[in-house]
Amino acid sequence: VRCCRNCCRKKRRQKKTASHAVTELENTKDCSQAENPLLCPSHPTEELRLFCEQCDHPVCQECVLGRHRQHPYDFASNVIHRHGDTLRKLLKNTQQHMDTLEDVLSHIDDTGSAIRSRADAVATEICLFASGYVRAIEEHRDRLLKQLEDLKVQKENLLHLQKAQLQQLLLDMRTGVEFTEHLLMSGSDLEILITKEVVSSRLTKLNSVAYSTHPSVDDRILFSPQEKAGQCCGYEVFGAVLNKVVDPARCTLHGEDLHNARQNQRTGFTLLCNDTTGERMGQGGEAVRVTITHKDKRDCAVKPTVCDNGDGTYCISYSPEEPGVYAVSVCVKGQHVQGSPFALMVKHKFREHQGVFHCCTFCSSGGQKAARCACGGTMPGGYQGCGHGHKGHPGCQHWSCCGQVKESSECLGGPPSDTSPRSLLRTVAL
Repeated sequence: VRCCRNCCRKKRRQKKTASHAVTELENTKDCSQAENPLLCPSHPTEELRLFCEQCDHPVCQECVLGRHRQHPYDFASNVIHRHGDTLRKLLKNTQQHMDTLEDVLSHIDDTGSAIRSRADAVATEICLFASGYVRAIEEHRDRLLKQLEDLKVQKENLLHLQKAQLQQLLLDMRTGVEFTEHLLMSGSDLEILITKEVVSSRLTKLNSVAYSTHPSVDDRILFSPQEKAGQCCGYEVFGAVLNKVVDPARCTLHGEDLHNARQNQRTGFTLLCNDTTGERMGQGGEAVRVTITHKDKRDCAVKPTVCDNGDGTYCISYSPEEPGVYAVSVCVKGQHVQGSPFALMVKHKFREHQGVFHCCTFCSSGGQKAARCACGGTMPGGYQGCGHGHKGHPGCQHWSCCGQVKESSECLGGPPSDTSPRSLLRTVAL
């Protein structure tokens, strides 16, 4: 390829044409001059040697005398430098834009190659992750199936053991019953009297054998897909077989004041359900039944509210309307839990204090001698109420209406009967 000097330099710099054979023209101006002269298209016999400044177009001598008459013109050799400089300036700016565009295109090509390479690498990572995740899920599945099989075998073994024990007990009872029936029907009076003690002892022993009227295990086997199951092969997996069985005998009741309540005041306690090993169940859904009945009034019962927290705990709340002693029973799956049934004492509604919580009557009444206090303290000098450090003074703040030293306590009684309205009013108001 034969090009000018500038084009040769650019083609050698570009990646696409860097390996091409590029030859530089020695002198483009001389080459153009060596060519045949350009003739005027309007006057084919005349050469274009002039340049019309007004029309900005090469013309011949005939054109100047004709339609370009009175137009400013000059020889092409005289104006070529001025117009050439303008073209060279535009050419330089264009070449700069070309260089920038070539660099941008090259950068775009490099970025595209990098994107393709990065996408291939990420695709490999995704495939490795997915295959590892699949292996982890399959291993977790096998582990869950193994747990399920072990749980099934364990439940079946417990049932077989219970069945064998009950069958043996039934056989012993049937033998005893048949022997006793035969003795009573066919035995003589003397034979019955002789064997009575042995037979009675045997039947009594059989009747005293404790056995459960329910299967030792139930068919409750659950699968929780949302349950977090830890990690398997480095991946977080979900899903667990819930194999815990609630044991009512191991369920416990908790509460700050389990056996006491206030009239028309909402209170309650918490039921904690545990499995056969004493561990917390961790999930809800149990059949919990709570009854609260008045011991003296058969028709007086409290309707409790049972809230399943979903974690093996149940909140039982109630609001008794009548004071007295109640019987509370809490059953899970029809069986009483630990501590059930229990007695509940419902006291009358909370009695508010009518006095003032003060340090002494001397201060709270402004030094009134007739002001009295339920604490029983007195001061010398004719003062009927208590003062700092004097006889009967509790030594701390207390209620003037009942003498209680706890501010948040219940009032035990009204002010003394001999307290004058004036002194009582002063004491309470202040």
